[in-house]
Amino acid sequence: MTEYEVRYAVGKNEVKAMDTEDLRDAFLAGELMEAGKVRWVYSHYERFMVGGAVPVAAPLALEAIDPLKAPFFLYRRELGIINVGGPGRVVADGTAFELAFKEALYLGTGNESVTFESLDAQNPARFYLNAAPAHARYPNKKVGKCDAKVLHLGSSETANERYINQLLINGVVETCQLQMGLTELVSGSVWNTMPAHQHDRRNEVYFYFGLPQGQGVCHFMGEPTETRHIWVKNEQAVISPPWSIHCGAGTQSYSFIWGMAGENLDYDDMDKFPADVLR
Repeated sequence: MTEYEVRYAVGKNEVKAMDTEDLRDAFLAGELMEAGKVRWVYSHYERFMVGGAVPVAAPLALEAIDPLKAPFFLYRRELGIINVGGPGRVVADGTAFELAFKEALYLGTGNESVTFESLDAQNPARFYLNAAPAHARYPNKKVGKCDAKVLHLGSSETANERYINQLLINGVVETCQLQMGLTELVSGSVWNTMPAHQHDRRNEVYFYFGLPQGQGVCHFMGEPTETRHIWVKNEQAVISPPWSIHCGAGTQSYSFIWGMAGENLDYDDMDKFPADVLR
């Protein structure tokens, strides 16, 4: 079963007049992971799609949705998958890829049949999904954590010590525009990105996970001098427009997946805004 919703682009001037519920309606993807379903949010920022698939008793199919106007989902798109649950399997045009916790898979445009399966119904896989338009076909590729490019940034003194696992990124996997990775905060650190940053040529989506019941992350967005915030629970995501900063602080340590698409593949193409210039 597949469900979806469409989010239209909102400009920075409109955001200045939004209240809490308006912000959440526009930028929070709050219910991505539901047992027995594939769920999507189709965003008009870079035509980026964020979703989740949680197969339990039976496999789930990757189905085209009406906004794509396509005979199958990956007709003109590429797909990134990261498993944040139990062991699972993705089958793409007859080739099976098994994904353990925090392992990733890239599927290029042209794959007609894709299914998601859990290897243990009592501990189902939880596949987090990002999709972007694609202009060329690149090979499918599984990326385990041992295959990732890992960056160690921050410090305990600034509460932002973290390991950035670059999984589906230029230099590890060939993609058209999609990039994804997984950041793990060291115990005691709570800031996921500091200084805050934005990149005018890409959108970005943060998906937060590993948060116990009762804990949360305050995600910051908006212009550097007109910041706003959204409180996020476990397995929820925030869509960041190209004009918006993004960073967040949690009530305890956690992990998050970042995914982005746009006109370039330069990971470091960003403008940084230290805490003393934010308002």
